[in-house]
Amino acid sequence: MLEISKWKFFIVLSVCILGIYFLVPNFYNKTEVTGLPDYISKKQVNLGLDLQGGSHLLLEVDTRAVLKERSEYLVDELRSILRKNKIKYTNLGSKVKGAIVTITDQNKLGEALNSVRKGVENGIIVNSDNNKLTLSFSDQYIIDTNNQTVEQSIEVVRKRVDESGTKEPIIQKQGEDRIIVQLPGIKDPERVKSLIGRTAKLNFHLLDPTTVELAEQRGKLPPGTFKVQNADPTAYEKQFVVKKRVLLTGDRLVNAAATVDAQSGKYVVAFEFDRKGAKKFAKVTTENTYQRLAILLDDKVISAPQIREPITGGSGNISGNFSPETANDLAVLLRAGSLPAPISVLEERTVGPSLGEDSIKAGKKALKIGFVLVIIFMMIRYRLFGMIADLAIILNIVLLVSLLSLIEATLTMPGIAGIVLTIGMAVDANVLVFERIKEELKSGRSIMNSIDLGYKFAVKTILDANFTTLIAALLLFNYGSGPIKGFAVTLSIGIVTSMFTALVLTKLLVTIWIVKLKPNKIYL
Repeated sequence: MLEISKWKFFIVLSVCILGIYFLVPNFYNKTEVTGLPDYISKKQVNLGLDLQGGSHLLLEVDTRAVLKERSEYLVDELRSILRKNKIKYTNLGSKVKGAIVTITDQNKLGEALNSVRKGVENGIIVNSDNNKLTLSFSDQYIIDTNNQTVEQSIEVVRKRVDESGTKEPIIQKQGEDRIIVQLPGIKDPERVKSLIGRTAKLNFHLLDPTTVELAEQRGKLPPGTFKVQNADPTAYEKQFVVKKRVLLTGDRLVNAAATVDAQSGKYVVAFEFDRKGAKKFAKVTTENTYQRLAILLDDKVISAPQIREPITGGSGNISGNFSPETANDLAVLLRAGSLPAPISVLEERTVGPSLGEDSIKAGKKALKIGFVLVIIFMMIRYRLFGMIADLAIILNIVLLVSLLSLIEATLTMPGIAGIVLTIGMAVDANVLVFERIKEELKSGRSIMNSIDLGYKFAVKTILDANFTTLIAALLLFNYGSGPIKGFAVTLSIGIVTSMFTALVLTKLLVTIWIVKLKPNKIYL
């Protein structure tokens, strides 16, 4: 039987109040909402790229560079294995996807083959032809390596974009080696592009005392060294002779931040190593006191300070001709880590804010038209019950937007389409209930009994219909791209809120009306 449950009334009232509480911040802009009192929520629905403008980038990951790097590493590994087993060789070198070596002693070929097969990792195929060993990456090894490279690149790009302060970016894989990056509301796309595109591979080397000028006079570089450009073209030293041996890499960094040096008053980047990195850095600075340490970023020297004393605390500063912005960008790159492979921008599109405003106006217009038509139809068709259903629709939209605000979701045009669709779907459950009540009244049942049975029998159909739609929405979210995900999010939340308003809220309002006023007749 119909009865007013106090706990149900309290739950419905609490949900409606919370919905209004989380809805309020959306009536303020981003700057105004920060000035609201602390007891008011600051969470808002974020506008996507198509609504507030921004940049769309299509990136390509150079997975071939990783395979080339692994081929060179394989050469070093192959050299180590053969030397360990005292097997003489010649013509050792890398190829595009593997390595090759010639065994000089034909009798040692079998031993070399077995040693190499045991020493290299799985996925590397070792074949012999006469006295030549050929090491090749298997197809599955290449696929796994490429997938891993792209996934790592996505994580690094996401960290860099997040560090730059961009709100709710969309970063996802497309195809085998491409990444889509959408940056809503971005004001300086060139700066973000420079952050995303830099490999940011940080290495520490010792500087060779030989100057570039002296090496040019001699006609050759000292053994085990290479020539490197200065990252600052305005600096006095344009080039350096750097020792090839890598003393330490940026992989051991745990933190980096732009700061002002107390002595010089210039901007520097303070860095900090993890425990193993700190131990190694202490050893390097202890063994090479008074020598110059070359800090290379993407194969260019960004700083070459002299080691004046052992640094045992695991931290230090990178000095250079930094502005506040360049120092902060370098700190962002170091914190986010280096890219596993070079990235290039294949496509760039800019969405202007005026286009976004047009989209918002079109979305609002569609929302208003759909809302008004549904409201009018329900009032004409079901009268008082229709007005109760209309109130449920209004509260449904309030709850939908408040939940989007609570999770700080990004709203796009497909998301607005999902909200418009939700308005139409929100009345489906009420229509099913009202039509069932009408059938029960025609069969001669009392008003209270008809309403009770109407909700009881219709609920199964409503749950089945909404549950299957929810499954489809979840599949769209799981397998769809950015815009489809936005549609799936609003549709999923709309299904949940519409079921609450239709099965709980409207039933509670109808029950209060019937129990309190006890009408002799109802019009449906």
